[in-house]
Amino acid sequence: MVFVSCQSLKTAVFDQYSYQQAISIKVESLNLMDEAVNDYLAHETEVRTLQLDLQKMVEYEKNKPDNEVSYTMWKTITNEERNLLAGFLKRWKEKDQLSQVFIDEAKVQVSEALDLIIKYEGQKNKTNETNILNFLN
Repeated sequence: MVFVSCQSLKTAVFDQYSYQQAISIKVESLNLMDEAVNDYLAHETEVRTLQLDLQKMVEYEKNKPDNEVSYTMWKTITNEERNLLAGFLKRWKEKDQLSQVFIDEAKVQVSEALDLIIKYEGQKNKTNETNILNFLN
């Protein structure tokens, strides 16, 4: 039995590519974040590759129908002014090196955000949608 609310957002169907890419980006991101105790320039190519992958995800998600929740979450993750992945990468570049304590705390936040999108992409239900919307607010 399916209940649909007129108030709810339309939701895109399951997309294997989005799900796999979200997992891949999470693993790559957390591993790269561990390297931020080292000089940024030593990892600049890896950072640029990750940033390109993030830009591709935003563009991909933007163009899927009924996909406002995922698209908004990816825009948040890639916003350099937020304390998530893009903000972390920006800070690393500005500071050249980051402390292990800062990295560990940032990884928790980035991991949480990416887990939300992974869960939502894996199972697009109201609970997972609400979790993302709560995170965004």
